[in-house]
Amino acid sequence: MTVWLAVECPDCHSTEISKNGKSSEGKQRFLCKNSECLRRTFILDNSHPGRSRKTKKQMVEMSLNGGGIRDIARVLRVGCPTIIRELKKRNLSSPRSIKKS
Repeated sequence: MTVWLAVECPDCHSTEISKNGKSSEGKQRFLCKNSECLRRTFILDNSHPGRSRKTKKQMVEMSLNGGGIRDIARVLRVGCPTIIRELKKRNLSSPRSIKKS
């Protein structure tokens, strides 16, 4: 019995998708054929929660609201180095880099 799964790009929501091999973990990788899409390849079910854009956004928001690294790690179930790395990318690791309005 064949089951069809409708796949769409998480960024542009295009349905012009093709298979693009497998990841090192053996999960199916997909390729978005929309030329205007910023993200070309993606995996539907990521096993690492710290890699999703939603989690990264939550990390930044929680740190701006005064959450500590360990508190954020416990709530989002990611490692402390992941949070530190993301904050360094956004240059939010020091309080002086936050602009006051």
